[in-house]
Amino acid sequence: MAAGYRLRLFVAGSSTRSLRTVQELHQLFHHALGEAVDLEVVDIYQQPELAERDGVVAAPTLVRLFPAPVRRLVGDLSDEQRVLRMITLGSGEDDDVG
Repeated sequence: MAAGYRLRLFVAGSSTRSLRTVQELHQLFHHALGEAVDLEVVDIYQQPELAERDGVVAAPTLVRLFPAPVRRLVGDLSDEQRVLRMITLGSGEDDDVG
């Protein structure tokens, strides 16, 4: 990816809720940020080592990997403004939002 945002979404299995979260985030990013988003979806049941490596203890968790600093949003991702604020937040310390 040349520019934009690199995100990783951790979900718990392929439940209806997980699938709906993925679909809603894809739509939000497409409409709000265009093609500037690379979203990787990780099932914590299929790849627990990746969740452990990234310090994920609950799902859903959305992690902004790029641009730095790394930021995390845990839990309900239905508040579109909160999600967009976390993704587009400028520089600062590596901390959790919410």
